[in-house]
Amino acid sequence: MDIATIIGLLSGLFLMVWAILMGGKFSLFVDIPSVIIVIGGTVATMFIKNTMEEVFASLGIFMKSIMNKAKSPEEYVSQLTNLANLARKDGILSLEKVQVDDNFLQLAINLCVDGADPDFLREVLDKEVSYLNDRHGNWIAIYEGIGESAPAFGMIGTLIGLVQMLADMNDPSKIGPSMAVALITTFYGALIANLIALPIAVKLKAYSQKEQLIRQIVIDGMIGIQKGVNPRMLQISLKTAVPPVMRNFD
Repeated sequence: MDIATIIGLLSGLFLMVWAILMGGKFSLFVDIPSVIIVIGGTVATMFIKNTMEEVFASLGIFMKSIMNKAKSPEEYVSQLTNLANLARKDGILSLEKVQVDDNFLQLAINLCVDGADPDFLREVLDKEVSYLNDRHGNWIAIYEGIGESAPAFGMIGTLIGLVQMLADMNDPSKIGPSMAVALITTFYGALIANLIALPIAVKLKAYSQKEQLIRQIVIDGMIGIQKGVNPRMLQISLKTAVPPVMRNFD
């Protein structure tokens, strides 16, 4: 579970509620038509930009951004070093009995055991990484799209409110409340974009970059094993992909 995402969301919401309560009544910031305009318009835009399957799947991606089990690059370096030691001791066919939780690493192991040459191995695994990048890019684009649409519909709601306010200019007592309601939609749009959608898009980018790093370590490691590189030399080579502060393993 990504505690940082949960802390960010909860603390952001808490600060917003606290600021509202310190300055006035919470009910002043609750307006159902504004909610419908911002959320309804944003969802409608999502369906226009994406397929229905992608829209519903994006909800699962949001949960994954919270429940994500962070993978550690250094753990993969250690795992690949152990595989290299096993292959050097008992031969590369000994890897046939190895079962791992990572599907990408398991695919690389199976290809090595099946006798794929290094060029073919890299070609297949590079394609997997390319397809992964495409999928991640689609999910990131969806949340970036929400970050663009929500403020836009907030502004649309504000314009609707201003038109209604101008229609009642003959009654000065209605101008203040109407202006407040008109601005609430902008508040909703900005809140959704800057507290939820855009931060989640940035977090997904970070996850994607880390996943790409791990997969590149797997590719380089398995090709090294296939070529019979000394396990210690292979470990030193793979460590270069890991940030120095994280190189806390033997």
